[in-house]
Amino acid sequence: MKVLLLQDVKAQGKKGELIEVNDGYARNFLIKRGLAKEATASVVNETNQKNAAEAKRKAEELAAAKELAAKLNKTEVVVAVRTGDNGKLFGAVTSKEISEVLATKGYDIDKKKFVLKEAIKAVGLYAVEVKVYPGVSFTLNVKVVAQ
Repeated sequence: MKVLLLQDVKAQGKKGELIEVNDGYARNFLIKRGLAKEATASVVNETNQKNAAEAKRKAEELAAAKELAAKLNKTEVVVAVRTGDNGKLFGAVTSKEISEVLATKGYDIDKKKFVLKEAIKAVGLYAVEVKVYPGVSFTLNVKVVAQ
């Protein structure tokens, strides 16, 4: 019997998958416990439509991420901070501050997308990797200047 899984089932499959199982296992365990429902033509068609819509949404997100990466690659962002006598910062420049500077320019990028290899604690030019989508990243040049 073909069934559509409504939840992840160990050793059978993930939620949303169509699988072939024994009739007794399907009726007495999977369907009875609400883990699956019988894969009728309408259920299969509905699942295919949902999968197609999800694939289209992911493709649009990927295209938007690639466009953003192409637009911002090697762009320079200037962060002005207070410094001490020898050019050292009071604290450090964080991904939150870089994100806020980009937000003022009209780019809304979450602070969790920035990959800082080490804390920025001195004035200078730094290359920061930004991972906007799985498999899509770009380098942003962050220039830290004294205020």
